Amino acid sequence: MKTKLIYIILAFLSFSPGLLSGQVISPSVEKFLNLEKNQYFADRDSAYADPVYGLKKLIYGNRRFAEDKSINPRQTDQDLKNTEAGQAPFAIIIGCADSRVPNEIIFDQGVGDLFITRTAGQVMAEASFGTIEYAVEVLKTRLIVVLGHQSCGAVDAAMKLPANPPGHVVTLINSIKPASLRAKAQNLPAKEVLDVAIKENVIEQVKMLRGLEPVLSRKFDGEDILIVGAVYDLQTGYVNFIEETITSLPAFNASLASK
Repeated sequence: MKTKLIYIILAFLSFSPGLLSGQVISPSVEKFLNLEKNQYFADRDSAYADPVYGLKKLIYGNRRFAEDKSINPRQTDQDLKNTEAGQAPFAIIIGCADSRVPNEIIFDQGVGDLFITRTAGQVMAEASFGTIEYAVEVLKTRLIVVLGHQSCGAVDAAMKLPANPPGHVVTLINSIKPASLRAKAQNLPAKEVLDVAIKENVIEQVKMLRGLEPVLSRKFDGEDILIVGAVYDLQTGYVNFIEETITSLPAFNASLASK
């Protein structure tokens, strides 16, 4: 009986790569990004020029962080001075203001690599849109990542729908409410429904940015930029990119058609 149980556990683990590595990436996405096993580095210049390669660089950098192999690149005094004349970040991160999600650290990137805007629940408004468009139009950054995270307090607040939220907190709750209602409709256990709401919130925000006129929608439809979503796991340290936001990319479908 004990031997049979061991075989069952091993079989389950063999079909659950996320439980072994902590990094959940489907085979189709791995193939699209040309990810390599046990690889931790990708060229910075190529990441700026090619947003698909930029995704790979973020994944490898996060892999270093989660596996305690961070190299803390481009963080010296000289690196600071080298960016005095300008910047060319290879990725825009739209993240939550939560203090447990320091973007440069969890992706193991350095000075000038990431252009970041952060609010609670990564809720966006006109100022955020202008910030993102500036990076796309002026800095020529071609990769946009909406980054949610496990145990997000803003999403949890939207799930509970308090009667009289203080001050402008109601703005955050109202923005996240559609995602929370979709998650609640699935009748899942409390812990699972919060995770689903966090993911749904990111997906909703990705869709919104892809359709945002006039800059982002035109750039996305023309395949000049990529807009994808991800969720950071506080327990494992891994950032797991949401598969639907990658497989829905025009570039992904084009790669399938070319095969």
